[in-house]
Amino acid sequence: MSDAALDVVEFLLTTSAYSDDRSLDENDLPPAFRRVFWTGGSSDDDGGDSTGQRGGIQRPLSVTNSTARAATGIDRPWEVVSDLMFTDRDDFSGSLTITETEMAERWFLERVDEERLMKNPTLAKHFEDRDDLDLDYEQAREMNRPIQADRVWIDGLLEEYFDDEDDEDMLDLVEVRAPEEVDVSLDDIVLTPDQEGEIEKISKAIEHRDYLAEIGLREIGKLLFVGPPGTGKTSTARALARDMDLPFVEVKLSMITSQYLGETAKNVDKTFEVAKRLSPCILFIDEFDFVAKTRRSDEHAALKRAVNTLLKSIDDVSLIQDDVLLIGATNHPDQLDAAAWRRFDEIVNFPKPDGAMRADILRVITRAMDIEEFDPEVVADATEGLTGSDLRMVLREAVLDALTENRTTLTQEDLLEAVADFEERDNLKNMDMIEGDHDALVAGGDIGKASDGGSPSGHDHSHGHDHDHSH
Repeated sequence: MSDAALDVVEFLLTTSAYSDDRSLDENDLPPAFRRVFWTGGSSDDDGGDSTGQRGGIQRPLSVTNSTARAATGIDRPWEVVSDLMFTDRDDFSGSLTITETEMAERWFLERVDEERLMKNPTLAKHFEDRDDLDLDYEQAREMNRPIQADRVWIDGLLEEYFDDEDDEDMLDLVEVRAPEEVDVSLDDIVLTPDQEGEIEKISKAIEHRDYLAEIGLREIGKLLFVGPPGTGKTSTARALARDMDLPFVEVKLSMITSQYLGETAKNVDKTFEVAKRLSPCILFIDEFDFVAKTRRSDEHAALKRAVNTLLKSIDDVSLIQDDVLLIGATNHPDQLDAAAWRRFDEIVNFPKPDGAMRADILRVITRAMDIEEFDPEVVADATEGLTGSDLRMVLREAVLDALTENRTTLTQEDLLEAVADFEERDNLKNMDMIEGDHDALVAGGDIGKASDGGSPSGHDHSHGHDHDHSH
């Protein structure tokens, strides 16, 4: 029997068990199943909406070819289960059903293991009392991605609270990503021991924030990532959101303050309101040096009011009270003033990588590549001064050059030639790039690792601020 049939039967069993057991809520459904049935309208008691927000899942759950296709990715769900003795399809309504539940459960359990069942809290609870299975429903539920991390939930909340035209303009300045939309995890990033330590601390703080509130430790959860472009600041913040199932709210100060001057302070307020509404979440503020530059310049008074509003908003937001982890980032720490520095309880350094760490980065970013006689240490020795983003650009050029020769297998020489070409073009890196080409050039960049002895203000191999935002 095919995996496709297993997937469809699991969907049928899950929807049936969820419809019958009113103690289950949307956090008991696997995200792929949950997304199919989530609605933006107000839910009633049968909807099982435990989030306290508008939206929910209405019982009973109806399975059709279209819902099964959306949940499982199987093009023709009914075809793959039509020959099973316990399935049926209503020609009039198009609904798919299980006619013999015990037979279906026996068939399914003979073909799956406990690991698969633990990825489905609804079935983990349904089968938890069986003596032949070692299942823990509470653990399965805890491991399941919460509804607050789903795109459908995020969109529903934003539409509810920010539905007039002015609010929509503000939301254009703030990019909100669901964890599932972040394409990098912490396993894809090479970090220094100090960086790993800081991330471990903040992860524990998020996990135990109720305890921290009980003991009165509230001044925690505001990080400043400092270092040159391309060293991993943005990628690390995004990866943390993905790995901890937190929405990622990203804003650039220059974008907020570039709007109509009379609206700047209000836009700053609304940015923090978005984050608090989406909590628990990560609020990432890039180009933080803009704060100090604005405060000491002759900028318009409205811009200075906006910056002062920003600093006050930072003071007022809290990981412990608001479930918002604030991460600021700057490529120019030398331009920050005391007022900016004192807003953060932790400073995390992202210097350029040394030779050993460049070798580690090369191992990570070449994992899916076929390279003959690959020696990352030799390539690392030839790339002194380059960042993680630079190394990705070197690999990109090597791959494209090989493709022009109809090769998908690279050689060590390909990499060294790409390094030499990159260095020859290095003078172009200080020129303004065409907007559309910039992101393409550094796609997938921003993986960084460096020794504690690296300099956060070394030679800038930047294409501009966006260099630290590309994936």
